[in-house]
Amino acid sequence: MAPTLATSRAALPPQLAAEGFAPPLTTPAELAWHLRTQGYAVLGASAVAQWLGLPLGELDALQPSWSDLPPDEHLKDGGRYRQRRHTCFTVEGDVLAQVPHRAHWQPVEYNALHGGMQRWFAPMRADVVQQPVWRRLMVRFAALASELRGPRPWFVEAHQFRIDTADGIGRPTPEGAHRDGVDLVAVALVGRHNVKGGETRVFEAAGRRGERFTLVEPWSMLLLDDARVIHESTPIQPVREGERGWRDTLVVTCRAGAFQGDDPVGA
Repeated sequence: MAPTLATSRAALPPQLAAEGFAPPLTTPAELAWHLRTQGYAVLGASAVAQWLGLPLGELDALQPSWSDLPPDEHLKDGGRYRQRRHTCFTVEGDVLAQVPHRAHWQPVEYNALHGGMQRWFAPMRADVVQQPVWRRLMVRFAALASELRGPRPWFVEAHQFRIDTADGIGRPTPEGAHRDGVDLVAVALVGRHNVKGGETRVFEAAGRRGERFTLVEPWSMLLLDDARVIHESTPIQPVREGERGWRDTLVVTCRAGAFQGDDPVGA
C-alpha cells in the first residue's frame, strides 16, 4: 500500500493557502528529539537564526549568490531548469576545512537517474564560503550529526540550487523520492518567486507514514535522518505565465567515514 501523507493544519500565507500545507515547525531545543523519534524536523527562519546564534541578516547576505549559478549540464531528462554550484568540506569539532574541488557521485541505489556518474559542478564562490555565517552553519550542522551518531569527523557536501520555470516546469528532484546515502541532510529554502508547487514530501523509509508541506519562508530548513526517511519536492510552475519564476535552495549533506565513492578514512 502507498504511504499515508499527513498534513499540518496551520495556515500558509493567503496566496499559497489553496495549494499547500504549512510545515510542522519545531524549536532548536527539540531538533535532535524530533530527528530521533520521527526522522525529520523543520525549523522556521527565526529558529534557524537561534540555532546558529547569529542574526538572520547574516544568512540573507548569502542570498544574492543564487543569482550567479551556472547551468547543471548533467540532467539526463534533457531539462534546462536547474542551475547549481557544489563544494565539499570536512568538519571535525570546530575545525572546518574546504577540500580540493571534486566531483559529486552517488550510487544508482540512491539516485536511479544520475547515480554511477561523476558529476562536476562549478564550485561555490569564495566570497560565500569564507563568510563567518557559512562556517557557523557547517559547524553547527556537523555538531548535530555528532549529537545523533556520536562525535567523529564529518564529510560535508554543499549544493546551491536554482530551479526555474523558463521551460514551463521545473523539477527540484527529477530522480523522485529518494535517500542520499549519507547520515544527515539539510534542505534550506533560500527563496521562491512567481512559482506554485514545490511541495516537500517526507516518507518513512521502512513504513507507511508520510507528511507533506510547503516551505515558503526564506531560510526555513528541513533536516532529515537519511537512514530513516526518503524525501522529494514536487515540480514548480509559474503563477503568472510569461514571467520568470524560480525556487532557490541550499542542500547540505553530512556523511561519516568518507565522501561517497571514496574508501573510508583509515580503512
